Amino acid sequence: MRPAIRSAVTASAAGEGVGANGSARSARASFWKRQLRQWHWISSALCLALVMLFAVTGITLNHAGFFESEGVSELNEFELPPAVVEQLAEIETEAPLSDDLASAIRESTGVDLSGHLARNEYGEMVFDLARPGVDGNLVLDLNEGRAYHEEIDRGTVAMLNDLHKGRNAGPVWSLLIDLAAVCFIIFALTGFGLLWLQARMQPSTWPLTSFGAVLPVIAYLLFVHL
Repeated sequence: MRPAIRSAVTASAAGEGVGANGSARSARASFWKRQLRQWHWISSALCLALVMLFAVTGITLNHAGFFESEGVSELNEFELPPAVVEQLAEIETEAPLSDDLASAIRESTGVDLSGHLARNEYGEMVFDLARPGVDGNLVLDLNEGRAYHEEIDRGTVAMLNDLHKGRNAGPVWSLLIDLAAVCFIIFALTGFGLLWLQARMQPSTWPLTSFGAVLPVIAYLLFVHL
């Protein structure tokens, strides 16, 4: 083969190799871009409502004194049937309430104590009935044979703030917060991946990303860690 022809063939093969490598890189980039976009929008769709909840309650929590109301207190007093008092008095220290006892207490006070533990302390039983936005308790005075039910309603904002913290919200809500946190992490990581792939087309990508990462550290070092 003549040298000129050999050189042309070699150059052609090299060009095809470069083209193949470029196509492979482009295919990989397209694959990751599709995957990142897919998971980014899925995670954003799943956690949109909770992101809004936690964002808004982040403000209301930070200024709770301004947004939360003082609360409306309500105290009710009830007389307990002697038979119920006798059965409760048989609980010496701590025991779960039976369904019959819980039903009898509900009929007398309107308060459902199903699944609660009864603790007898010198003839008095106190049940914590707090829930998001509401502080409440039921006191059973076995010595007097009376029940005292108190509730303090702190309003809707307090309820949302308690949901933000998972306060008195139960295990299911706590699990929902964990699942939401996983969605937030996926949303953030896929967003970072998309930033990485498109950084060349947006020169301000890394300065803005770096500023967002460093700002909390600066604020902590200058104004918190004293």
